[in-house]
Amino acid sequence: MNVVFISPHFPQQFFHFVSALRERGVKVLGIGDTPYDSLRHELRESLSEYFFTPNLNDYDALLRATGYLTWRHGRIDRIDSLNETWLEVESRLREDFHVPGLLPADIARLRTKMGMHDVFKQAGVAHPSCIPVQDAAGVKAFAQSVGYPLVLKPDVGVGAARTFKVSSDSEVDAALKEPLPHYVAQAFVRGAIVTYDGLVDREGNIIFRLSHEYSDGVMEVVLEQRDISFWSLKEIPPALETLGRRAVAALGLRERWFHLEFFRLSDGSYVALEANLRPPGGFMTDQMNYACDMDVYRLWARLLTGDDLRGFRYTPRYHVCHVARRSSRRYRYSHAELVAKLGDSLLLHRELPAVYHNAMGNEMYLTRHESLAAKEDAVRLIQATV
Repeated sequence: MNVVFISPHFPQQFFHFVSALRERGVKVLGIGDTPYDSLRHELRESLSEYFFTPNLNDYDALLRATGYLTWRHGRIDRIDSLNETWLEVESRLREDFHVPGLLPADIARLRTKMGMHDVFKQAGVAHPSCIPVQDAAGVKAFAQSVGYPLVLKPDVGVGAARTFKVSSDSEVDAALKEPLPHYVAQAFVRGAIVTYDGLVDREGNIIFRLSHEYSDGVMEVVLEQRDISFWSLKEIPPALETLGRRAVAALGLRERWFHLEFFRLSDGSYVALEANLRPPGGFMTDQMNYACDMDVYRLWARLLTGDDLRGFRYTPRYHVCHVARRSSRRYRYSHAELVAKLGDSLLLHRELPAVYHNAMGNEMYLTRHESLAAKEDAVRLIQATV
């Protein structure tokens, strides 16, 4: 089996996906914008071949690279990166090389905010009303029907990048002083963000799922530079389970990760925020492993190589929490003090790449707890300021 893996070096922990495929006897053919000698040793050892191209946004270069790898190794069976950035180019390569998986028409329907809106609406999953942004008058008229505030966001985007809130007609005028091409206006919803994350097999059956909860909305974290934390739940609330399964079925995914975000409202009901056709971001795949004492990287490799996983079983045993800190703040406890105070509950500490800083902080602590109360104590300890 030949698998082309785009950008196998980022995020940094994704080399585990490549290693897991190699363990299954797969030829993993990497295409990346980092020179081969700069790749970590474990990744180099797991790749059968690597094609360096300086710009992964150059589709012609990717086309040539994939053609070369096909000439060298034969038919390509799968193309993936598991990364939001490259979803569109993956789909184009699949179409051009007749490889199974999401194609450009699927991406246009499932990745855009308007496309998600239609899918959720047809599935009977509550979702904030939204419209394409064409001019200030249209946005103001929309506000007349749904009320302020509104959220203006790119029709295709991730992590609240270039997203902002408007609360009056004058703020709409200010926001649209310059055109906002390919934007949508969406009704603002106030609630806690929870996720429904997992994997579906080749028939669309969910073989693994887990839920995470966020301390704050990502938009608020980015705009106000808050300290964020997010943690895994041992149990998925029944109402969220029902809506999550309904949404996954409506998306029509096959042999694919999913990362769905919902608002939990004050009355306990849920409203879908968006669907992402990839694993959850940051170090959440590692959080899954620590929460369930399992290996989701190997699980994905088993799925891709055709194992029947309908009997796969696992148990979420812990609340695993990503706790962020920002370099712009003065915190009460040093890293050395936190290591001593957190003890065995501290799993991992990492400085984060610059691309994560706005939404996830400059550094993160990964902690594991049997109770939510213990998790909350650890968050307070790590994020306590002077």
